[in-house]
Amino acid sequence: MPVVRAVVTGAAGFIGSHLVQALVAGGHDVLAVDAVERAGSREAALANRAELAQAGIAVTEIDLATDDLSRLAGADVVLHLAGRPGVRSSFGPGAADAHRDNVIATERLLAACRGARFVLASSSSVYGSAERPCAEGDRIDPLSPYAASKALAEQLAQANGAAVILRYFSVYGPRQRPDMAFHRFIEAALDGSPAPLYGDGRQSRSFTYVGDVVAATIRAAQVPLPAGTVLNIGNPHTVGVRDALDRIGTLLGTRPPTVAKDAAPGDVTRTWAGTDRAAALLGWTARTSLDEGLAHQISWHRARRKVAHG
Repeated sequence: MPVVRAVVTGAAGFIGSHLVQALVAGGHDVLAVDAVERAGSREAALANRAELAQAGIAVTEIDLATDDLSRLAGADVVLHLAGRPGVRSSFGPGAADAHRDNVIATERLLAACRGARFVLASSSSVYGSAERPCAEGDRIDPLSPYAASKALAEQLAQANGAAVILRYFSVYGPRQRPDMAFHRFIEAALDGSPAPLYGDGRQSRSFTYVGDVVAATIRAAQVPLPAGTVLNIGNPHTVGVRDALDRIGTLLGTRPPTVAKDAAPGDVTRTWAGTDRAAALLGWTARTSLDEGLAHQISWHRARRKVAHG
């Protein structure tokens, strides 16, 4: 990967922290950037930052929506993973946060880093609910303020002329945020406290392991691609939420207890990744099975709980 300097935003986040570690392990010069106070989970971001610090990786505190971004200029590649996550939390007052952290921040970062190769982390939520594998040329149908903000960020990146857009699908694995489904389900199984199950549990997702997502993101920074290329980064096999609960139960020896909740606003029935373009242009496909990835995530939860409980 011929990169002299890489900027990674969202570096203390779930995916970003893994990406920073992989780039540093590959010998690259990385400026890791995050704003902990804007994180989807401040506690998780601080824990990730501490883990990066133990590996000798410092995270620079920068709020992309308000701070001076001149120190980010001159990067060869910008891997933009920062943003306000969460479909459910983006309704009501959360819509302004989603616009601030996903749209305004992206616009300012693009302006500050003109000339750099720009890789934007977007979301499968821009498609809405899928009836078949989503292809990158399909019409988008964002059903939440969060999804709409990601679609606007994509438009800004497309107008920039040097960007590659990656639409991540339902990422899971070690360091997953506490508000995300697998984190809640695994913790519920481990401590016996019911986790919320939104809707009837028949929703299905292209669950994609974080290590596979990191590999695709690095490939997107390596491989020459036409400006404005959009790529789905996901597992092409959809799995139902209830099936995933059963798999977690099998791996842990006890099925996670749940409490029924109404379907959340903006929650789609299915995500379904069509990944032919990523395979053709990046030489990438998701390689980690759901059972294998869940086993890795469960190991992380157990290790984390062991440390917390002494």
